[in-house]
Amino acid sequence: MTRSNHHSSMPAVVVDGLRKEFFRNDGRAGLRRRRKRVAALDGVSFEMHRGETLAILGQNGSGKSTLVRLLSTLLLDDGGSAHVFGHDVAAETRAVRRLINRVSVEASFFKKMSAVENLSYAARFYGMPIRETRERIPEILGRVGFPRKRMGEPLEDMSRGMQQKVALARALLTAPILLLLDEPTTGLDPRSKLEVQTFIREIRQIHDATILLCTHDLVEAEELADRVGILDRGRLIELAPAAELRAKYDAVTLEDAFFAATGKAFEDEPEEEDD
Repeated sequence: MTRSNHHSSMPAVVVDGLRKEFFRNDGRAGLRRRRKRVAALDGVSFEMHRGETLAILGQNGSGKSTLVRLLSTLLLDDGGSAHVFGHDVAAETRAVRRLINRVSVEASFFKKMSAVENLSYAARFYGMPIRETRERIPEILGRVGFPRKRMGEPLEDMSRGMQQKVALARALLTAPILLLLDEPTTGLDPRSKLEVQTFIREIRQIHDATILLCTHDLVEAEELADRVGILDRGRLIELAPAAELRAKYDAVTLEDAFFAATGKAFEDEPEEEDD
């Protein structure tokens, strides 16, 4: 994919006071259910440099997935702003979508189409030549451990882990400038998980991608990311290299630092943020 030279001279991502609210049930008032607005993201601000990998840690309900959906133009914000290589995420959705790829446990696919058909569609969207992708698609699917004999089956017949591999293959195929990874190794077996982590490094090194990684794997975050952010109840309360976070809280592990910063164990997860 051709990359514009001006991209290298500006921040990859600028998030300024970003806010997103959802309605949540708050008991009953007579026969009616009361609903209140709850902030899934509450004034989040940060910047990412070109080529940086930033990991976001947080329990379910902290706002991680909401942040990814906002940056990938799937949600509209309720305040603040976000820019991807100078493009306003809310106002310039088409331009932003051509610069990003999102890998999620709920990745969007045409579920009645096969893995090959989905990747072929993605290739056309990104303007890739048909002749080039015809050879590369089976190769890339093989590299993420996708069985060749299942490449023609509809995705609706596959497990979440298998669909996750297709999402990763799509990211490798399109080589986005900004890669948004929302729990990319969830549902994968240990071998596939290690392969995915290798691919993440490869996308960054070979394709000069900027990567936002939301993960429950603290070792994964520390090994892959330049900086680690801690998101707690919609607020970004820390953002620094893992070594600095450990030193700040006099913590042996990143998990200890997370507990010291939030007062919560990483595994104690409340409900998701966007009901």
